[in-house]
Amino acid sequence: MGFILWLIIGGLAGWIAGNIMRGGGFGLLGNIGVGIVGAILGGLLFSLLGLKAGGFIGSLVTAVVGAVLLLWIVAKVKKS
Repeated sequence: MGFILWLIIGGLAGWIAGNIMRGGGFGLLGNIGVGIVGAILGGLLFSLLGLKAGGFIGSLVTAVVGAVLLLWIVAKVKKS
């Protein structure tokens, strides 16, 4: 069940981040990947800041923050 939940959170986080970044999404599979990598990035960022987010909503918020940050970094790298 944990792996399926990761995919659901990753997909939602990638989709939300793509909408926040206006066209920064990469399709269904790309959004899942961005969401999962964003969850890892967001988890690292939250732990560095001393923040903790538990449960489904907390995991989703962490993943969205990380995915938005990841999409922002990708956009800056693509631009240059």
